Amino acid sequence: MSQRDYYEVLGVEQNADASAIKKAYKKAAVKFHPDRNPDNPEAEAKFKEASEAYEVLSDSEKRAIYDRFGHQGLQSRGYSGPSDVGDIFGGLGDIFSEFFGGGRSRGRRRGPARGDDLRVVVNLTLAEAAFGCERELDLSHPTTCESCDGAGGERSNCGMCDGVGQVVQSRGMFMMQTTCPSCGGRGSQVTKPCNDCGGQGEVPVERRVRVTVPAGVDAGQSLRLTGQGKPGKLGGPAGHLYVVLDVEEDPRFDRHGEDLVHHLSVNFVDAALGAQLEVPNLDENGNAFFARVPAGAQPGTQIRIRDAGVPRLGGHGRGDLIAVVSIRVPKKISRKTKKALAELRDDLDS
Repeated sequence: MSQRDYYEVLGVEQNADASAIKKAYKKAAVKFHPDRNPDNPEAEAKFKEASEAYEVLSDSEKRAIYDRFGHQGLQSRGYSGPSDVGDIFGGLGDIFSEFFGGGRSRGRRRGPARGDDLRVVVNLTLAEAAFGCERELDLSHPTTCESCDGAGGERSNCGMCDGVGQVVQSRGMFMMQTTCPSCGGRGSQVTKPCNDCGGQGEVPVERRVRVTVPAGVDAGQSLRLTGQGKPGKLGGPAGHLYVVLDVEEDPRFDRHGEDLVHHLSVNFVDAALGAQLEVPNLDENGNAFFARVPAGAQPGTQIRIRDAGVPRLGGHGRGDLIAVVSIRVPKKISRKTKKALAELRDDLDS
């Protein structure tokens, strides 16, 4: 049987933002939750379907693949969705804690957690963005304390949840498990804080990361350095480092995709008679270009220099350098020049 469109499952438009997707999933999860529909296979199937849709659409990478290639695209990359309801609660535990105050964790203690992502902004010159460069970034963030291995010190079972990490609360006709407010779901509490981290389990760290910026990037794009974010907790994987690129303006060029535009200032005599004028080269190691301005050039005339623009991201050629003629008229001229121009005007009018 063919799978339903994920946007249709949650009842949202394809351009829905993260907040709308989360709201739609909450509505479906509350309606079809197994605890509210015991022994109802149809509700369980819809709960699983909605959870699978949310898991994909709430993940920017999976959503991008799905939007472009559909279900088949996800399957070809190894994603097959949750196998059962227990798998859903294991994978989406945090969201159920938010919706229901703990969901259906079945008394399990908090396990390994992936570290937080880090985000830094790197400023580049237009030449660095065009031809690529390497940068070293100084990062400062908390990391797991080595002295206590992230435990925060000596620990003992939490008295409120008796080491389970969950407490049971009654909400009307439902019995709901929630994260223990005393230990935060760990099942234990610090009894003797670590001297190095003061019981926090983390200490500040400074480190340096080398980033290779590929040729052809543009402002607003980002690079992901897998595993270079904050370390995970309780043995979980590290997060990612996202390097957001910002490109400074270059007074010589306007960038339009892979093409560069240079406004070529031409005096009115050269525009009338034609001339060969110098055009700057973005590549600092290269020589300047010379553009042939045709006789009778008008404002806005374009002179294209092939393959002198920005390299295409991925290494498939370059854009062009386009010199756009701008006629320069002097504000002050000598008497001799005035006389010559007057004679020229008489010749043109005759």
